[in-house]
Amino acid sequence: MTESLEIASPRSRPAAGRPTSDQAAARHAELLDTALDMFLDRGFEPTTMEGVAAAVGMTKRTIYARYADKAALFIATVQRAIERLVVAPETLAALDSGDLETTLTAVARMRVAQVMTPAGLKLQRIINTESYRFPQIFNMSYEQGAGPVIAFLADLLRRHDNAGAVCVDRPEMAANVFMSMVVSGPVRILVSGNLLNQQEIDERVTFAVRLFLDGVRTR
Repeated sequence: MTESLEIASPRSRPAAGRPTSDQAAARHAELLDTALDMFLDRGFEPTTMEGVAAAVGMTKRTIYARYADKAALFIATVQRAIERLVVAPETLAALDSGDLETTLTAVARMRVAQVMTPAGLKLQRIINTESYRFPQIFNMSYEQGAGPVIAFLADLLRRHDNAGAVCVDRPEMAANVFMSMVVSGPVRILVSGNLLNQQEIDERVTFAVRLFLDGVRTR
């Protein structure tokens, strides 16, 4: 009795060597992360497409198929760094406890904590070192990262102003000033390579929040 053999048709076989969409996305993320590290370590000018390709194990042709030149690759690396730090609207909404001081403190701590992450420090460093060459990266970071937080704070202040708890004629400006007070100082310290322990951060945040509230509370 002859045993019948079932032969798979070419259509049923997986395509040899072709990555899945998840694998392709992971490789692309690896490319951008590697390129960002190289731009940070070496600077924009010394970093080459050849060097990036070699570091990530890709051909130049593969990279050029996606990015026309080194500047386009650079902008994409910064965009990925920004996206990793974007705060979802529901995350911001969850910080609103109903008490203004508590909510402002929670927002401030969240933003400082973001900067303290490796991804946050890399983003700040690349903006500090390359925004003179690519001024758009500062606007990208503000609009996508800080912008939603500023909008949330402006709405928060507007609601508390309507309730009579504070007097804020220009909520958007007040929100920007608040973020400068609570975040800019720690950011400068951290990006410069110095460390802040959690107690120092908490003391700075508490002082800044109370100083801000002393300026906007109704008399």
